[in-house]
Amino acid sequence: MGANDTHSASDARYHALLRKMSPAQRLEAADRLSRSVRELALAGIRERFPSASAEEVRVRLTVRLYGRDTALRLHGNVPTDAV
Repeated sequence: MGANDTHSASDARYHALLRKMSPAQRLEAADRLSRSVRELALAGIRERFPSASAEEVRVRLTVRLYGRDTALRLHGNVPTDAV
C-alpha cells in the first residue's frame, strides 16, 4: 500500500467518523481543534519571543491567524518580523 493509499484510507475513515457525529458533536470537535491550533500558535510565539509583552504576543498571534493587513487594522503597529 503506497502513501496515497494510506492517505485515502485515513481520509475515508475520518469522514466516516464525522458522518456518525451529530452536528453539535462536529461543532464541538471543530471548536476543540481551533482552540488547539490557537494554543500551539501562542506557544510557538512565546518560545520564539520569550521577552514579548502580552500585547506583542496578541499582535503576533493576529498576524499568524489573520494576516498582516488585519493585524495592522486592529493593532496599528506590527513588528516587521511578525509572520
